[in-house]
Amino acid sequence: QVQLAESGGGLVQAGGSLRLSCAYSGVFLSSQAMAWFRQAPGKERDLVGSISWSTGSTVYADSVKGRFTISRDNTKNTLFLQMNSLKPEDTALYYCATRKLGLGSIWSQYDYWGQGTQVTVSS
Repeated sequence: QVQLAESGGGLVQAGGSLRLSCAYSGVFLSSQAMAWFRQAPGKERDLVGSISWSTGSTVYADSVKGRFTISRDNTKNTLFLQMNSLKPEDTALYYCATRKLGLGSIWSQYDYWGQGTQVTVSS
């Protein structure tokens, strides 16, 4: 059974930075992928970025490329999302998620989810 728990959200001014963490537990396959999604009120849950467990390769949404970075610390079983140059439109509930078979871009492709952490960017 995989469990995920996000932390690190908060209120930040535009142009600032935040680092989100996702603590995970359970058995991970070499084909596994992890991802960060976000959902603003009244909008769909969209992919922020994802990382392949076996290769470490990453994919990002165009809206966050160059500003957000996904990384992991396997010794601490933690996934990170470093967010720089934050904009008010980045305001959302951020989730980490994982799926067993490769990278996916749609939320319904993911098997396990954390509870989410709120990020609010003021202008």
